[in-house]
Amino acid sequence: MIFKILARILGVVAVMACLATASAQAGEVDDTRAAAEQGEAWAQFILGLNYATGKGVPQDYAEAVKWTRRAAEQGFALAQFKLGTMYDLGEGVPLDDAEAVKWYRLAAEQGFASAQFKLGIMYRNGEGVPQDYAEAVKWYRLAAEQGSDRAHLILGISYVTGEGVPQDYILAHLWLNLAAAQGNASAIEGRDLVAKRMTPAQIAEAQRLAREWTPKPE
Repeated sequence: MIFKILARILGVVAVMACLATASAQAGEVDDTRAAAEQGEAWAQFILGLNYATGKGVPQDYAEAVKWTRRAAEQGFALAQFKLGTMYDLGEGVPLDDAEAVKWYRLAAEQGFASAQFKLGIMYRNGEGVPQDYAEAVKWYRLAAEQGSDRAHLILGISYVTGEGVPQDYILAHLWLNLAAAQGNASAIEGRDLVAKRMTPAQIAEAQRLAREWTPKPE
């Protein structure tokens, strides 16, 4: 339950930060609507955001879902992720974990790191899919390889607990250290706790791996 709540809060924060920037760049609502009605996916997505937040239009979740869905159906990954969060949170639609997974997966398969992370969480919790720790780790890893500190943290924890992967303190330290380097307080605490279970040689190896690690953007 803690993982579920944390993931949902972090997911909403991440997507709203991205969307607020996009909305600010979109210009006036009338221009956005005109582009949306002409089938421009980015404009449909932003118009949906405007309705979700009440920016320039009356807040209307039904309209938000309508326009977000249109963009998502065109393959716009950010809209697919947003629609997934709508079903995940029951925002303008009934709560539906299976639908959330469907849209998270479509965005994740396009390489959208936040969607990969959330899909991993859904597999970990068995929400909308059968619980599968190995599949969860697969998606965490894809997000982690792009530099997601949240995915680094959860992947590190997985290696500490042996959840979906063989227990490995060196790899746990590596991923927690990478998250810690981005200022993740939970990762800093976790890394330091793991270090107490490791030999100096193991710590040195984990630190070497962290120094050599580079993200692999999609």
